[in-house]
Amino acid sequence: MSERPVVVIGAGPLGMAAAAHLLERGLTPLVFEAGQGPGSAVEQWEHVRTFSPWPELVDPAAARLLEPTGWTVPEAGFPTGREWIDDYLTPLANALGTRVHYGARVEAVSRLGRDRLVSPGREEAPFVVHVSSAEGPEYRVQARAVIDASGTWGQPNPAGADGVPAIGERAAAAAGVLTYVPPTLAQASALAGKHVVVVGSGHSAMTAVIQLGEVARKESSTTVTWVLRRGVSDDTFGGGAADELPERGALGVRSREAVEAGRVSLSTGFRTERVDLVDGRAVVTAEDGRALPPADQVLVFTGFRPDLSFLSEMRIELDPILQAPIKLAPSIDPNAHSCGSVLPHGAAELAHPEPDLYIVGMKSYGRAPTFLAMTGYEQVRSIAAELAGDHEAARRVELTLPDTGVCNGAGLFDSPEGENSGGGCCGPAPASIQPLSLSLNPVGG
Repeated sequence: MSERPVVVIGAGPLGMAAAAHLLERGLTPLVFEAGQGPGSAVEQWEHVRTFSPWPELVDPAAARLLEPTGWTVPEAGFPTGREWIDDYLTPLANALGTRVHYGARVEAVSRLGRDRLVSPGREEAPFVVHVSSAEGPEYRVQARAVIDASGTWGQPNPAGADGVPAIGERAAAAAGVLTYVPPTLAQASALAGKHVVVVGSGHSAMTAVIQLGEVARKESSTTVTWVLRRGVSDDTFGGGAADELPERGALGVRSREAVEAGRVSLSTGFRTERVDLVDGRAVVTAEDGRALPPADQVLVFTGFRPDLSFLSEMRIELDPILQAPIKLAPSIDPNAHSCGSVLPHGAAELAHPEPDLYIVGMKSYGRAPTFLAMTGYEQVRSIAAELAGDHEAARRVELTLPDTGVCNGAGLFDSPEGENSGGGCCGPAPASIQPLSLSLNPVGG
């Protein structure tokens, strides 16, 4: 078993960091990437600037692997996705060389000769990773362990408020009127004079609102509707100046300014039931029958969810709410708190009943939001140590997370004012905000 590789699924920042840590521990990584190059998911949002600075986007083991090539960590600045790929992920992929296989999609993970039901001898049987390739027939690779760093980018949550696509949502997406991908500067500029609906409350939604607000400032006939399922409270716009990641805090400040300046109208308490195509435009309708004016473009940023289909033969233990590893879920559940930091965690918290199988990165958070790259780097450091038999290092904590400046309980789900029910991880909930310059429309998404 020790002679077999550790298969890593995904050649994104976390997958390749895992490979670097495994190499440093004397283990053999084998990375399978469905895309045609490193960071293929990051490439989908290459025009977006990160709110984490360069030092927090580089894994320490990866930096050590790159040092002999003359590469140095950029000391300052906030890279775009494209810069992250060109200035870090591509050099790292080159350093890993033939250990990374592109155009290789993992279709399933199993145990040699044993399906999910078979227990005798299971732990001694190697993993079998089933891989499809555009260049040839499907093949199988035996592995001593599997690290799933495939992420969640390809699995966006729908606009539908009940967790499934709204009626007509798929048709609107197929027609190009609805998308889950942040617009480029050119795409946003092309929406001047049109009506755009932004659905979602996270950082991606804030980024789009800021971008489109600038378009509306230059072209007053542009209308932007930012729709939220809940009301407005202290944490709607993030932690602001209290956020220890200033660029993340700035997103909330600038998106709030766009609303208060009237460039973006905020609609709240709206849970999408259907999206109808009318004369090439999208009419978004709530569960209670209220409808927004026809939109030329609907941008949906409601988070992501994990693809667990290729792990169906694995014995994994997930939280029934978040679809995250059950030991990790309590510290990241947004229904309990939103403190912006989680308990440091690694191999112990990410372990499953299937020994030596780990889900890492954004996928380890299941449906929970606000994952940071540095959290994932700590995960893979701990897992590589555990697989190498260094259990003390695996348990050691080597991470301190920056706070969001947002600290509250879950909130009352049906409260139109966004009032909080208290509890949570940080004491009493904040009072709801009613800014004088903000006219709240009860219609939203």
